[in-house]
Amino acid sequence: MPAEKQGELFGVDRVGAPSDTVAINARVTLRTRCGYRAVLLAGVPMLHFAQDDRMGEAHAMVTLVDQGWADQREVAAAFACSSRTVRRAQRRFEAGGLAALGRRAGYPKGRARVRGARARQVNDLKAGGLSNRAIGERLGVTEKAVRKLLKRLGWKAPEPEQQELRLDDRGADPNLSASPSTAESESTQAAARIADPDLTAPAPASAGADPNLSASPSTGPSPPTPITGPVAPEATAAVATSPAPVPRSADSNLSASSADAGDEPLPISFDTDPSDRRIDRILAYLGMLDDAAPLFQSSARVPRAGVLLAMPALLRTGVLDCARDVYGGLGPAFYGLRTTIVAMLVMGLLRIKRPEALKEHAPNDLGRLLGLDRAPEVKTVRRKLTRLGAAGRAAAFGRALAQRRAAASGAALGFLYVDGHVRVYHGKRVLPKAHVTQMRIALPATTDYWVNDATGEPLFVVTAEANDGMVKMLPSLLDEVRKLIGERRVTIVFDRGGWSPRLFQQILAAGFDILTYRKGRFRRVPRSRFHERETTLDGRKVRYVLADQRIHLLKGKLRLRQVTRLSDDGQHQTPIVTSRLDLTDIEIAYRMFERWRQENFFKYLGEEYALDALVDYQVEPADPAREVPNPRWNALDAELRAARADVARLAALYGLDAFGNEESVRKTMRGFKIAHAHQNREIVTVLKRYAALEAKRKAVPRRVPVQDVVEGQVVKLSLERKHLTNLMKMVAYQAESELVRAVTPHYKRADDEGRTLIQSALASAADIDVTATELRITLASQSSPHRTRAIAALCDDLNRAPVRFPGSRLTLRFAIHLPQGELAA
Repeated sequence: MPAEKQGELFGVDRVGAPSDTVAINARVTLRTRCGYRAVLLAGVPMLHFAQDDRMGEAHAMVTLVDQGWADQREVAAAFACSSRTVRRAQRRFEAGGLAALGRRAGYPKGRARVRGARARQVNDLKAGGLSNRAIGERLGVTEKAVRKLLKRLGWKAPEPEQQELRLDDRGADPNLSASPSTAESESTQAAARIADPDLTAPAPASAGADPNLSASPSTGPSPPTPITGPVAPEATAAVATSPAPVPRSADSNLSASSADAGDEPLPISFDTDPSDRRIDRILAYLGMLDDAAPLFQSSARVPRAGVLLAMPALLRTGVLDCARDVYGGLGPAFYGLRTTIVAMLVMGLLRIKRPEALKEHAPNDLGRLLGLDRAPEVKTVRRKLTRLGAAGRAAAFGRALAQRRAAASGAALGFLYVDGHVRVYHGKRVLPKAHVTQMRIALPATTDYWVNDATGEPLFVVTAEANDGMVKMLPSLLDEVRKLIGERRVTIVFDRGGWSPRLFQQILAAGFDILTYRKGRFRRVPRSRFHERETTLDGRKVRYVLADQRIHLLKGKLRLRQVTRLSDDGQHQTPIVTSRLDLTDIEIAYRMFERWRQENFFKYLGEEYALDALVDYQVEPADPAREVPNPRWNALDAELRAARADVARLAALYGLDAFGNEESVRKTMRGFKIAHAHQNREIVTVLKRYAALEAKRKAVPRRVPVQDVVEGQVVKLSLERKHLTNLMKMVAYQAESELVRAVTPHYKRADDEGRTLIQSALASAADIDVTATELRITLASQSSPHRTRAIAALCDDLNRAPVRFPGSRLTLRFAIHLPQGELAA
């Protein structure tokens, strides 16, 4: 390089760094000048090369990384390439030295590549079901070359078509095994091809071969009889080799295309080993199976099998029927809609709070609880949630569940409790803020409004748009309530967040009653008007000191009733406002204070079910015209408050000086003003600033569209999947509550330890015994004899109203090992 160009390349302009200098990091820079590039370390030139010298450029990148002067990400950013390019240069330099860095662009010399004439052959092989690796081995090229060629050809895997299994006369008699059919032969051949990608033609069946995988298409295998429980080896062999019908007495736990009880058709399984479901998985892959049939096998001490104790309560919620009516299905899948819903409910009851927590549990152990060889894992659960969320029917699903709950609750719907729950968001997106009561600060969050019945059980949940307050959300919530309960009159209980006399008029006109705390200032009730009240409500003794009176709001247009409670120390008064004139004052106070059931519900679900946890951090577009507080108005308001404080401070000082003025020194006000002229000027200056700020704030709108405040797209958190998981947790909580109510008559400390007892029972190990008609669950003994006896009584109650495991003919039977060794059922 000429000396004059070296001076221009390595020199520094007097005005500072040249404009063609790139800072790699704090100590290394890359300079480009006169067709050359130089790397300077702390101002000292270390490397230089021609601008079009690819070898020199690659050597500079490798040297910077290998010497520790910069990392791969910094070098890639400076040289306008990817980190992968830097790593590739390092590997080449390590393998072949400097010469390897000078390789020409294009396909590597001497490496085999797919010829253009073979493109059609590759396409045909791929369509035939071979993998990229198998195709590459046949053609003598790498799997990467095949993948790139397919990408250039625009090849896409054909979507499997849903095929109907031709089961001949099985629909007429579900206990008869089907005769061989063409569809079954084709599925068997496809199974063999998938098992061996290099197989080009079906091999003839041999004597020792598996007839389900190696049968010829001419004869075809006799499909194994679907079962939902283990069978003896000789029975399995008979089923696999003989197409004769199997009588019900031999094994009545057959999965059939139609159930003899219930509306849900039972799925079909061609597997005979519950721990090996490869046939069903192949059929699902081929699009010929919508859901895997549950197959159980007898096992001892199955971990967490006690969770099946909640299956009757889960089925009584109608969650599977509602899911089937709303979603229909998930299409061809091994983990279908029923299996996915049951798996999510079992996760909630076992306190597996997030899909990621499935990594901490053995899939085989969880699969045995579902009648599968393996439970769905993290990615599978996420894909199922994505599939359900794409349907956009979570609200309809929640409405269907609420209708079932409303039909079963009855008198518990006389009082409905409404409250909002704030879920704080800690991500990087710009979301609307909400006031977090526990932290006493406004943070980015999402507000969910829950409606619970008189017993504290959840009825339904609605997510507020942009954290709308209770006053704005109540009308839409009451519309949902009206659809659920019909024309009956119920009392809506809420806190001070819903205080609005004008809203009360709308609620009363819609046929509802109200019960809430009074908000704002109110006249204290004289002590003489309070009276002590004591009674028994819902089996509990309650005592309050109350005062009852009538109040008028909206200038007498709204007449309500106010019941005021006096605290035990006689200092604090809590006013309660209601439209119910038919109830006693103590019942009104009791119903109002029962609102803490809902607060306890939020706390319990937050700790035990991770109610606030996000399923994902995906967002969706929000309304850009939605109005939000104007940040400029808020800033001016803060300045105005500061100016008001300055005025108050100076006025106080001025008044204090006037109060201490000695008349013997300054007899007139004029003299006092002259003596305090500097204070007068400060007060006038602050007053002028205050007036200017007030006028400036008045000219600024208080609320503006959110698109004028937020940079980029206006978004909100995705609602469908979070709403769906909330519904699953709600159903699991309802089932748990039903078990607590069932065990209460048998356990004296049920009010304090009922849920703890049920949690322990659900998480305990159990023996699974499969018979011809029953699935028997025998729980291990609990931590103490009296807890074991309580669970034994619960098992006896559940056995009086038997239910079948969803998707099978097996009736659930429960028992527990007593401390003495005998069995309680």
